[in-house]
Amino acid sequence: MLFVCRANRCRSAMAERLARALGLDATSAGTHAVPGLEMPEHAETVLREHGADPSDFVSRRVVPSLLLAAPLVLTASRAERAHCVSMAPATAGRTFTLRQYARYVSALPPGPVSLRDLSAVRGRLQPGTPADDDLEDPFGGPIEGFRECAATIEGILRLPAFRP
Repeated sequence: MLFVCRANRCRSAMAERLARALGLDATSAGTHAVPGLEMPEHAETVLREHGADPSDFVSRRVVPSLLLAAPLVLTASRAERAHCVSMAPATAGRTFTLRQYARYVSALPPGPVSLRDLSAVRGRLQPGTPADDDLEDPFGGPIEGFRECAATIEGILRLPAFRP
């Protein structure tokens, strides 16, 4: 799966490394990323607190080929979702915000989750608000914001839908 945020230094970077720590195949990128930048120190600290490895991470910019190759694209916000779908329209059915994905999965009966199931739920549920769908960017803030962001991401990644 591909995680996308704006700069690929906090939200998507932490999601990638938290997912990997849980044994999931994950990568990340940013819609406006400057390639080659490291994570902020707070992100690295919080990842270590969660048992995830922040080493050797560098930011990269999302490109259509990354989006098209990903079986699932999970973005930090509705703005990044819109950017990704505009860049690669064929990914619209498999691109969600992290929080939107969690909401849709929670509306399904227990068991394996398919894109068809998610599409049906997407058509049935009321659209979320930005507060429902967007993951706040902790960049530039205190470590508590990074901890809250990581806890939200890890909670979503622990949903049964991510288990093989």
